[in-house]
Amino acid sequence: MTDHSTSFFVPVIKTGNPDSYTFSVLIPTYNNLEHLHLLLKSIRLNSTYNHQVIIIVNEGIDGTAEWVKGVADVDAVLCKVNTGICFALNFARSLVKTEYIVYLNDDMYLMPEWDRVFLEEIKKIGHNYFFLSGTMIEPKDTGNTCVIVGDYGDSVSSFREDALLKSNTALVKNDWLGATWPPNILHRDLWDLAGGYSIEFSPGMYSDPDLSMKLWLAGVRVFKGLGHSRVYHFGSKTTGRVKVNDGAYLFFLKWGITSGAFTSKILQRGTEIGSRPVNQPAYRPGALKNFIKKFQAFMKFQGGYFNEFFNRFK
Repeated sequence: MTDHSTSFFVPVIKTGNPDSYTFSVLIPTYNNLEHLHLLLKSIRLNSTYNHQVIIIVNEGIDGTAEWVKGVADVDAVLCKVNTGICFALNFARSLVKTEYIVYLNDDMYLMPEWDRVFLEEIKKIGHNYFFLSGTMIEPKDTGNTCVIVGDYGDSVSSFREDALLKSNTALVKNDWLGATWPPNILHRDLWDLAGGYSIEFSPGMYSDPDLSMKLWLAGVRVFKGLGHSRVYHFGSKTTGRVKVNDGAYLFFLKWGITSGAFTSKILQRGTEIGSRPVNQPAYRPGALKNFIKKFQAFMKFQGGYFNEFFNRFK
């Protein structure tokens, strides 16, 4: 048995036969118990299949840590400090019992048949070199072309669950290109090939397009958002409570291309399937402009956020 006495992460394993599971659902959470209750309710109520659920608790001082120990049908990982999503998801990978890994935010509510649509698309693709996202329904119009706008509340207390479920068939969106963010799903072998979520992006900003970039370089060309696999997203209930990393600068420093250029020019994120060609020429910024931006990013990045982040673990 592994000794976790010196580890930040302590697994709490409670689930049984892996043959009964279709997906492994990873949910990092940070003191967000009210929303976590609602998400778990939607998994039980609106899933077509049975899934392994793994909740990764960062801090959990709002009661989450104690609560999750008593939930019989989920596995859990406990961490006394907030490690962010990258460390959390990567540790949870060791607990995965199925072939396919789903990543959800803790402030989401799954709509009926979200998983059936994923599984049917996977069977249709016929191989494991894909990265799929579901489509979010959000209460505010942020200009995100991948989102369905529909206001059914921006908090648990204002959430109009019955009205949302009744409107499910009317919330229509075509499939779209450019999967990056959750809800997303990929095969565990592809996760391992890419190395999961890059910890240099901790606590997590821009780790989504970074994973897509790693998958692209590994040869993946199916980055697809499914319009009929939907979740309601209350919207960044955690990021407003933590100091976030400057992921945009780090992404450019790491890859030599901006996240925006990668997602819009290469992944064509938000483009409806069939409206434009899938494959586009690789985007290459001019050499001088590239050098200047890299130098600016390096100067801003030096001695900044990461010193503060790693001090938490001393």
